[in-house]
Amino acid sequence: MIYDEVKAFYQSYGGKKCVIGYSFCGREIFAMHAGAVTGRQFIAVYAVHGREWITARLALKHLKMGLKSGGGWIIPLLNPDGAVISQTRSPLWKANARGVDLNCNFDACWGEGRLNTRTRGSENCIGDKPFSEPETLALKNFTLKIRPYVTLSFHTKGEEIYYEFCGKGDMRGAEILSKTTGYKVKKIYGSAGGYKDWCIRKLCIPAYTLECGSDNLRHPISKLKELKKCKYVLSFFIANYGK
Repeated sequence: MIYDEVKAFYQSYGGKKCVIGYSFCGREIFAMHAGAVTGRQFIAVYAVHGREWITARLALKHLKMGLKSGGGWIIPLLNPDGAVISQTRSPLWKANARGVDLNCNFDACWGEGRLNTRTRGSENCIGDKPFSEPETLALKNFTLKIRPYVTLSFHTKGEEIYYEFCGKGDMRGAEILSKTTGYKVKKIYGSAGGYKDWCIRKLCIPAYTLECGSDNLRHPISKLKELKKCKYVLSFFIANYGK
């Protein structure tokens, strides 16, 4: 199980680390630091959706590789309950254990997305209010504590990069991400309430979402090699974005 993999990695990890909170079912949400501990810091979050648990393995790969320069925090598995559901009962499950889509639960035009619903289920449920879920609240509080200069969210799939929300965003960072992955930069419309959206709209910092893996793949992707274009993306981006 991916949760057990991440927990075992966390327990053996020699760098700075912490538990930023707990899921609805009480599972730890782990964060591990990579690179320089001084200077401005980034946050990279993975496995926001249950069926996208393969990105947690990408996070562990990024931690093992380290960084050429810069530093920040990596959160491999924001949605441990959803990942367990996807791996044991419902492979296409996207939400958390309460049926809320975590990437619709942030305070950024909350509830205004084209496909948003209040009906609990695998995807697009916005929850009772912004940050109603323990997972999104934990990420919010940790982000406000760290005050990152940039955030990255790793999802699957489609080989696309999103950087904009409500007319704001930094195209330069998207171009750097595109250079190392070959993914196309794209604006999306009719979406709201995501972590990227909240970082751009409320914190006024650059934020990026990477949809890793070919759109021809089926959820859930189970082999890390399918995300090979993202192997070096974090190190390359952090080394070049601050220049």
